[in-house]
Amino acid sequence: MPADARPDGPRPRRRDYEKALARLEAKWRRKAIDRGRLLHDIVDALWDVFGGGVYSWCGFYFPDARGKELTLGPHRDKPACSPIGFHGVCGRAASSKTTQIVPDVKALGAAHIECDPENRSEIAIPVFDEKGEVFAVLDVDSRQVGAFDDEDRRWLEKIVKKLAPAA
Repeated sequence: MPADARPDGPRPRRRDYEKALARLEAKWRRKAIDRGRLLHDIVDALWDVFGGGVYSWCGFYFPDARGKELTLGPHRDKPACSPIGFHGVCGRAASSKTTQIVPDVKALGAAHIECDPENRSEIAIPVFDEKGEVFAVLDVDSRQVGAFDDEDRRWLEKIVKKLAPAA
C-alpha cells in the first residue's frame, strides 16, 4: 500500500496541499489583498484539489458578535446549514481558538450539527485577525471516517494564516 494511502480511502497528501498553497500565493501576488476575495480563493483552491474526493464540503462560517451563532460564508459544494449554533464543531473551534479534528462525527451525538447525513468526519480551523480574534472558521467535511489528521491541521492552519493581514 502506498505511504499516502489508507485502508479506509484516499488521503490528502502533502504535494496536494503544496499545490493548493502555490495556486493561492500566485493568485494573491497579482491582486490587492481583500479578505472576501481571499476567502473565496481558499475555498476554490481547496475544492479544486480535494473536492469530490476526500472533501465532501468546505467553506467558512462567521461568528456573530454575541458568540451565539455562526453564519455561512463562501463555500463549495452543496448548500449548508446557516446559521448554526456554537455547540457544534465549528463553534468549539471558534470559542476555544483551536482546530478541531473529529474522526467520526456520529460519535458526537447532539454536539454535532448535521447538514449532510453522509458526512462522517470533520476538521474546523479558527481563522484569526491581526488582533488574534477569531473572525471566521474554515470547516471541511468528508464522507470518510478518519479523513483528517495532524497533517491536514498543519496545512490548513498555514493556508488560513494568510488571511490575517487582510483582516
